[in-house]
Amino acid sequence: MDLDALLQHYFGTTDLDSLDDEAIDRGVQWLRIAFGTETEPGRRFAMWVVLHGLDEAPEPSVAFKDAQERAAAEAYIRAMDEAERSE
Repeated sequence: MDLDALLQHYFGTTDLDSLDDEAIDRGVQWLRIAFGTETEPGRRFAMWVVLHGLDEAPEPSVAFKDAQERAAAEAYIRAMDEAERSE
């Protein structure tokens, strides 16, 4: 899934810094609904990554029933934490 397409679809822009809090909240709400109803694993994971970047993602143990998807989400969190520490 293309990140820019995802941002454009739910937030109306690829530049989230250009949005006010209300627009961000509205996009997050739509993204949460889509995440909850999406059945394709790759799309769900991409949506979760965006929610995680906005500090709005559910914990992997809640978000993913599949053990491999849950492990991928946990690995993503570890990688992001390590990247932040190395900055």
